[in-house]
Amino acid sequence: MIVGVPKETKTHEYRVSLTPVGVEELVRRKHTVLVETHAGMGSGLTDEEYQQAGATMESTPAEVFKRADMIVKVKEPLPVEWALMRDGQVMFTYFHFAADRKLTEAVMKTGSVAIAYETITDRERRLPLLTPMSEVAGKMSIQEGAKYLERPTEGRGILLGGVPGVEPAEVLILGGGVVGTNAAKVAAGLGARVIIMDINIDRLRYLNDVMPANVQTIYSDRAMIRRFLTTADLVVGAVLIPGARCPILVKSEALKTMKPGAVIVDVGVDQGGCCETIRPTTHDAPTYIVDHVVHYGVANMPGAVGRTSTFALTNATLPYVLSLATQGYRDACVADPGLAEGVNVQNGRITYKPVAEAFDMPYEPARFG
Repeated sequence: MIVGVPKETKTHEYRVSLTPVGVEELVRRKHTVLVETHAGMGSGLTDEEYQQAGATMESTPAEVFKRADMIVKVKEPLPVEWALMRDGQVMFTYFHFAADRKLTEAVMKTGSVAIAYETITDRERRLPLLTPMSEVAGKMSIQEGAKYLERPTEGRGILLGGVPGVEPAEVLILGGGVVGTNAAKVAAGLGARVIIMDINIDRLRYLNDVMPANVQTIYSDRAMIRRFLTTADLVVGAVLIPGARCPILVKSEALKTMKPGAVIVDVGVDQGGCCETIRPTTHDAPTYIVDHVVHYGVANMPGAVGRTSTFALTNATLPYVLSLATQGYRDACVADPGLAEGVNVQNGRITYKPVAEAFDMPYEPARFG
């Protein structure tokens, strides 16, 4: 198979979808790997390293897309790339279709096969390709939140951990999954008072056992969310429904009850976000203000720490890339039902039910025969 690795085009996206080691493993199995020049630069990976691993370097994304049977990316294809995609070509990347009807319809029109990292499951029903970036994003949510709580960035002017004689910040985390857990660890380590909410009692019991004393677990319902929004300095949206749009937990009217200069970091913004007033932003212009509350909605947050994120992501994706390239996507999906759950769009049809439901569009199961 010919596998293509284009340079990411999203604003300030420094990750790359395949490391030189991944290229070497594919070449050892007699596959051809096309890498766009400078694709790895943001992660500190040189063209020379890719060439030494056996990659064929291409100077334009058009040549990569034209020749490749499978394109491996990090982020969803942007409009400039839609015209390069073709019928039957496998696209393996993060898509987050349920938050973007325009993207969904564009990919359907190309006739390509869209396999989404974020809906692939393993035998324990976990999300193995979403987890590493959720770990990064969870930790970064506190790092970025702390920055935007500073007064020069229009925050409240609060140090997360406080100092002796001065109380620390209060951090409210909505969701106790991978993002929320990593956010809580970092916030607690900095000395903040942390409230983590979830609707899963067993998960709350686990978090109560493993978290330090400055982390409090609270069952998530509308009344508790409204109550703690009034006292929170930093709110982290860490809610996920695999492949579907995030539920709205922070209503627009609730902002008026929050402290002026409080910060919301909505990690699920690429799935629509759990805050009604959140919208995707970029690393160039990461924040905006609604009702005196700072909103941070960068949709590719882990892209800012490209090297860490690239290695964390490709550690998880490489086995799937090898399987897809060696067996072909149909046989690979038959052999691994969890991988088959990643097929969101196939030859013009939506094949992942939550995406179809998000837009009230027809759903058809994927076909591998």
